[in-house]
Amino acid sequence: MKIRGTILHTPKKGHLEVLEDQVVSTNSLGLIDSVVPYSESCQLDIELGQSVVLIPGLIDTHIHAPQWPQLGTGLDEPLESWLFKYTFPLEARYSDEEFALTVWESMVPKLLRQGTTTAVYFSSIHEPATLSLAETCLAHGQRAYVGRVAMDHPEGTPEWYRDSSSADGIDASRRSIADIRSLSGNSGLVRPIVTPRFIPACTDELLEGLGRLAEAEDVLTQTHCSESDWEHGYVLERFGISDTLALERFGLLRDHSVLAHGSHLTGHDMQLAAKTGAGVAHCPLSNSYFANAVFPMARALEAGLRVGLGSDIAGGSQSSIFRQCEHAVTVSRMLDDGVDASISSTRRGVPGSRVDIPTAFWAATAGAAELLGIPAGVLSEGHVFDAIAVDIGPSSSTGVWTDFDDWPRIFEKMVRSTNGSDINHVWVNGREVIAPIDDSAHS
Repeated sequence: MKIRGTILHTPKKGHLEVLEDQVVSTNSLGLIDSVVPYSESCQLDIELGQSVVLIPGLIDTHIHAPQWPQLGTGLDEPLESWLFKYTFPLEARYSDEEFALTVWESMVPKLLRQGTTTAVYFSSIHEPATLSLAETCLAHGQRAYVGRVAMDHPEGTPEWYRDSSSADGIDASRRSIADIRSLSGNSGLVRPIVTPRFIPACTDELLEGLGRLAEAEDVLTQTHCSESDWEHGYVLERFGISDTLALERFGLLRDHSVLAHGSHLTGHDMQLAAKTGAGVAHCPLSNSYFANAVFPMARALEAGLRVGLGSDIAGGSQSSIFRQCEHAVTVSRMLDDGVDASISSTRRGVPGSRVDIPTAFWAATAGAAELLGIPAGVLSEGHVFDAIAVDIGPSSSTGVWTDFDDWPRIFEKMVRSTNGSDINHVWVNGREVIAPIDDSAHS
């Protein structure tokens, strides 16, 4: 396949690269063979036109798939109350396979339409629902990591929604890994991921067993880590050490481990996680509701920590990763400047905390791909062709003023304003999974 268009991407942190009027050639494996300037001798399959740009597919590194029906609601409670009042009762419903499939068929196509080509999912504790989530991702062509949630602690979970024992939780997770890997037609597009919910919901025996399982099966791990005052403080009280150090001792801090939130990570925690190759799924909007702190993204990147962005559906009320890019910039400014006007401006903020749009977009693409260890997030030779075609023309949300908007300004506007209606095409692994609507068919 050969596609002609202008490429906007961020192969390096904070650096926007603009490649005007290029031809991207892909092969049967979904990889990019070449990116070269257009010439009249090129035989094309798709011409995007001057009002459409080509960007890498977006990567959401933290989604609670079962929480899709409660998106945008219930955010008035502290985290521990929100879980027991709203979230656990909803997740318990996924014992109903028909209900689960209805949710997955609503969620996955919409996320693709918004440009989320790779998703990292927490499922529920239910094996059939988890498998049907993986099947739905595969059917719609979304690259995904799907994890059956493991949780067994009698004090950190309700009696009616938990694994019956640590042994049962480990066995169910092992079966889920095998089932996802054996899906017909799955050549690695959808992968299992070991998923202890978080330390407050898991016994020591379950955490130890899941660490051994991840090692034995050679799969990634994901969990919540130092998310809030309550969760971070709970682990300190239970073990006398931080989440990060506890996860390492349980064998759950591994290369490409995804640690959701991390708002309360210490400098030592960051160094330890970076040393192991783990990283943080930064969820700026949901952190504003539940984390009691702003994740210091700039400081984490300086420490060498891998960072991706996450929507944290439904702790975050917006599912678009474009919106998370904007929120990442916004909360970094709030951390930098401070928020309490009664404190002197010289002491109010944390200088050096700001990130810009190119850095946020990098975290949503190339940085997230590095976190997961996949050759995505950049539109260059040797990478998978996970891409989005975005309309920036007069009828789009971008609002380009041609007499004074240069490419950096256009890019900033595009990231801040793009929604699903502006996305013409979405490709995952070289396959077109969202195509333009044929208006002629409705005339």
